[in-house]
Amino acid sequence: METEAKKWNLRLYVAGQTPKSVTALANLKRICDEHMNGEYSVEVIDLMENPQLARRDQIVAIPTLVRELPSPLKRIIGDLSNTERVLVGLDVVSRA
Repeated sequence: METEAKKWNLRLYVAGQTPKSVTALANLKRICDEHMNGEYSVEVIDLMENPQLARRDQIVAIPTLVRELPSPLKRIIGDLSNTERVLVGLDVVSRA
């Protein structure tokens, strides 16, 4: 029996095209490409356009990455420049 690969559902909350937001998106794309084998979807939510969406995931700082699937929900705040911290935070790799 084949085991089903993990499917990652991620949301990145940003506020316009600020340097931190642009960096976070670039870092997220790189991390996903290198470590998630195409088994992911990323939704970018610009809170400058849709501020009411911050309430859904209780966003208090930006940029914030939210992992919706696999459960449980996880949040990482910042520009995602520390790859190891992001991978551990998302449970892509376990803590050493």
